[in-house]
Amino acid sequence: MIMAIIKPREIHGMSDKDIGKRLAELKLELAKNRGQIAVGGSASNPGRVRELRKTIARLLTKRNAKTTVTKEKNKGGHETGRSV
Repeated sequence: MIMAIIKPREIHGMSDKDIGKRLAELKLELAKNRGQIAVGGSASNPGRVRELRKTIARLLTKRNAKTTVTKEKNKGGHETGRSV
């Protein structure tokens, strides 16, 4: 079984700057793996590609959640802004 690249506990404690830095590293690694596959070779660890994608999604979700919370605080605490 493939272990998570970054554990959720670690993601929770990361700052926005750390999340951005880690995202760049993971995206680069994913691009290298995809390039290797596109050339006709096989990935050295096919499960790693899937785990990279999942970890990138987790980091983006965390970053977007922080952004949403910040926007809501600046907006004045209104909910979604939709009329009922």
